Amino acid sequence: MNITSTPHRFTLEPFEAKRFANLSGQFDEHLRLIESRLGIEIRNRGNQFELLGEPGQTVSGENLLRRLYRETDATELSPDMVHLFLQESGIEELNNPSANLNIALRTRKGMIRPRGANQQLYVKAILDHDINFGIGPAGTGKTYLAVAAAVDALEREQIRRILLVRPAVEAGEKLGFLPGDLSQKIDPYLRPLYDALYEMLGFEQVAKLIEKQVIEVAPLAYMRGRTLNNSFIILDESQNTTMEQMKMFLTRIGFGSTAVITGDITQVDLPRGTKSGLTHVIDVLKGVPGISFTHFKPKDVVRHPLVQRIVEAYERFDAERQPFDRRPADNDPGARSEP
Repeated sequence: MNITSTPHRFTLEPFEAKRFANLSGQFDEHLRLIESRLGIEIRNRGNQFELLGEPGQTVSGENLLRRLYRETDATELSPDMVHLFLQESGIEELNNPSANLNIALRTRKGMIRPRGANQQLYVKAILDHDINFGIGPAGTGKTYLAVAAAVDALEREQIRRILLVRPAVEAGEKLGFLPGDLSQKIDPYLRPLYDALYEMLGFEQVAKLIEKQVIEVAPLAYMRGRTLNNSFIILDESQNTTMEQMKMFLTRIGFGSTAVITGDITQVDLPRGTKSGLTHVIDVLKGVPGISFTHFKPKDVVRHPLVQRIVEAYERFDAERQPFDRRPADNDPGARSEP
């Protein structure tokens, strides 16, 4: 690594050999990961560090190492944890401490803290508004944080029940006849919501709450005619709702209830020629008081680094193709099937 800039030096206190081993990782893998992602070189002797690279990146490196060192006091660091701190949104948060709203959600399994400015604004919006939209690519934490907010509200006894709703639309796959009762038929579609609940409450507690109907699972079609009071309602994969279904769902909200609608407008699985209710509602409800919209970007992705690059590559491809593609999109009302 050819670096000619002035070294950035700092010292981490207090010096504890065990914590420094935790910070560095096996064979210094954590330090090597930070080097490769930030494009810097890390040299250290004991608790004295010297970073070489672009000034902005070395300052980010110091902020990150200080944050990780604080974590070592009570946490065993892993490459996955270091990766989460290295996400672009995490680096922005480190470089701009004033943007940290210090929001945390309480569950039985521990505290959940949103990462990055956008996730924090999303959770704050859920706490402050009755109807909330989380729109963005896969892996940005839209569904997970919505479930965490629901569990937190249930633990604080602010609501009486949690409703998990999802449109049952196959992603271009013909599944045919599905055996079992209603719950067994739609469970596969709600698996991401269940996974988040199991992680936050445990298998046994979730099963008990479902049996007592404190947690209710239902397909979107079964919402018609209901008024939902003192509930936390999560509509996941809302890009697969029609305009009529979206209007029907939004008018179910009763007193003391909070609704979170999540979706990705780039992954619509509706039949050809059907416009997404999520795309439509963004224009219809823009500027309506009491309703929040949080738009996530590829930089907010908290999965594998390749997921962020894949999302960005698709966005670039769509942007380059758009001026040349005169045909209506598959899900636009004007789209026609080929003869």
